[in-house]
Amino acid sequence: MPTLYEWLKFAHVLLAIIAVGFNASYAIWLARAARHPERESFALRTIKTLDDRFANPAYGLLLVTGLLMIWNADIPISTFWISTSIGIYVGVLLLGLGVYTPTLRKQIRELEDDGPRSPAYQRLSTRGTVVGILLGVMVVVIVFLMVTKPTL
Repeated sequence: MPTLYEWLKFAHVLLAIIAVGFNASYAIWLARAARHPERESFALRTIKTLDDRFANPAYGLLLVTGLLMIWNADIPISTFWISTSIGIYVGVLLLGLGVYTPTLRKQIRELEDDGPRSPAYQRLSTRGTVVGILLGVMVVVIVFLMVTKPTL
């Protein structure tokens, strides 16, 4: 029978697959929408739904399961790979909720009000792409730390 730690680890990995997997799909949605501007609104709204209902809740539960594993295994939170990952996670949270989500919301509104060629939409689209790439890199660093567990 699996231990509590093993169940938490299973949930943690499954949540990571969901969160990172949905986030990785956004680039595909956006690339396909760029080739079919009439579908861009649908793609952006779908990304917003995936982000709000799947990826973001999974990221929230990742923190919970991660902390529960730390406490269950009695691993100090000051361990390099844990504390660094939590620090980057806080950055992802602030950047995601403070910049990416509002940008996506404004991008949808601007697209529907003024179309894909408006300067405001183009600025928001560029910001969303840059922030999305930065968030993706940050998440990959966290995954690297979680998998390799480097020490200093």
